[in-house]
Amino acid sequence: MSAAEPVPEPVPESLSDALNASAGNGSEALNATVRFTATPEGTALAYGSLLFMALLPIFFGALRSVRCSKSKWCEEEEDSGFRNGGEMPETITSRDAARFPIIASCTLFGLYLFFKLFSQEYINLLLSLYFFVLGVLALSHTVSPLMASIFPASFPNKPYQLLFTQGTGEDKEEILNYEFDTKSLICLVLSSVVGVWYLLKKHWIANNLFGLAFALNGVELLHLNNVSTGCILLGGLFVYDVFWVFGTNVMVTVAKSFEAPIKLVFPQDLLEKGLGASNFAMLGLGDIVIPGIFIALLLRFDVSLKKNTRTYFYSSFVAYIFGLVLTIFIMHTFKHAQPALLYLVPACVGFPVLVALLKGEVTEMFSFESSVEFLPSSPRLVSFPSVSGSPSSLVSSMEPYQRRRPTPNPTAF
Repeated sequence: MSAAEPVPEPVPESLSDALNASAGNGSEALNATVRFTATPEGTALAYGSLLFMALLPIFFGALRSVRCSKSKWCEEEEDSGFRNGGEMPETITSRDAARFPIIASCTLFGLYLFFKLFSQEYINLLLSLYFFVLGVLALSHTVSPLMASIFPASFPNKPYQLLFTQGTGEDKEEILNYEFDTKSLICLVLSSVVGVWYLLKKHWIANNLFGLAFALNGVELLHLNNVSTGCILLGGLFVYDVFWVFGTNVMVTVAKSFEAPIKLVFPQDLLEKGLGASNFAMLGLGDIVIPGIFIALLLRFDVSLKKNTRTYFYSSFVAYIFGLVLTIFIMHTFKHAQPALLYLVPACVGFPVLVALLKGEVTEMFSFESSVEFLPSSPRLVSFPSVSGSPSSLVSSMEPYQRRRPTPNPTAF
């Protein structure tokens, strides 16, 4: 959610005091307060760290979104002999994109009323337990490929399946089909340790591990079907972000009340207080995921051109850096909260379109249709949410994706 708050005196606490999570499926903005005066070194370290952390899920999430075709997937399924659970990306159509800001607004206002009418303590307790489960699963999915490469070939990796059904005979319905192996189980246990750490301590490092996992999964699993849809989505959330940041206090209230790993944080007093620092600069996940899924789409467009170049991906990636740096600069200069998508959307859309104009490929760009792609398998008890970065989007979009069995080999980048 976005929180905008004027700063009576200099020096904001966070990335506008907080690049706080915003957008129903996505956007965030900056919130400024003056609890302490950060040193120039601490401020630079915090902002630089947030920028670096924001780039990681976009870059690697985009790479992981590029996968093999459905036909190749099915061939590998027949040859594998072992069914392993996987996630199919959620494809966003132009109709979905047009409805996102409306749904997000309704959900955000609903959360606002919830926090006004009910005890904040109990609501956040339920949300903490909910995000504990989601965070463990998301982190396990994120680290599974890395852990799989670490285990030696001689490691005894046995497959398991946990299956729950309802009914009998022809009326039998599958409720839960959880397929995993020994390596996946180890990843799940390690992720659970991080989850317990976050649940008990709410430490900022545990928060960031979950936040990075959510963001990477969002960029990987949320697929725009074409560039026009991306423009509709980003344009709608551009208006959404600006309105809820500058027009009302709803986002400010929800941002201050909502406790969940929906943002990346980094302490500005780390140099003075070490890991126990408590004055944070924050970047909402929506400011990562929403531009990130558009950047991932452009990477798939680059791959479709079969020119062994990644012009549109890198131009949009550089545009994102430019937009986020500009957001920080304006916030820091005017000491006032800024909706990040106000700067990120024009940069991330404008730069690639300008490149397409110079290369004479505008028609190809807007006629490109991103095919349904399949993701590598990973153990999960439930499907992951469409992480967009705000409590509104996270609550409204926790819908399971369809499951797919086989494990594809990623397309070489």
